[in-house]
Amino acid sequence: MRVVIQRVSRASVEVENQVIGEIGKGLMILVGIENADGQEDIDWLCKKVCGLRIFDDEEGVMNKSLIEIGGGILAISQFTLHARTKKGNRPSYINAAKPEMSIPLYESFLLALEKESGKKPQRGKFGAEMQVSLVNDGPVTITIDSKNKE
Repeated sequence: MRVVIQRVSRASVEVENQVIGEIGKGLMILVGIENADGQEDIDWLCKKVCGLRIFDDEEGVMNKSLIEIGGGILAISQFTLHARTKKGNRPSYINAAKPEMSIPLYESFLLALEKESGKKPQRGKFGAEMQVSLVNDGPVTITIDSKNKE
């Protein structure tokens, strides 16, 4: 699994001109699922995401986690995170999992985030054309890949 995490002061997602998910201060997470992903990837990523100390403490130092600040989560499925651009100019998405595999894993990811954070994540609509709006706070943007645990 590959995620792009953005620390936000607010974020929302619309489908067909209707807001279906929104948060204030917290994390907006783009989630890419590939064919080799499973529950182990989900568990590791959720623990890592919720424990990241990327929110300011009283001295203005990034030293607090999402859980410590009681922040919200907006998680959006995005298969394009697994784009391969090595050949030519048209990205290949061959490594991105098909919906029959990625939908259950995305749902499991949301449940694991809720369990780890204690808050129900807001979400996009899988496979829909979505408009995502956010105010990146910092800016702080971090990418994490469960297959490359750096």
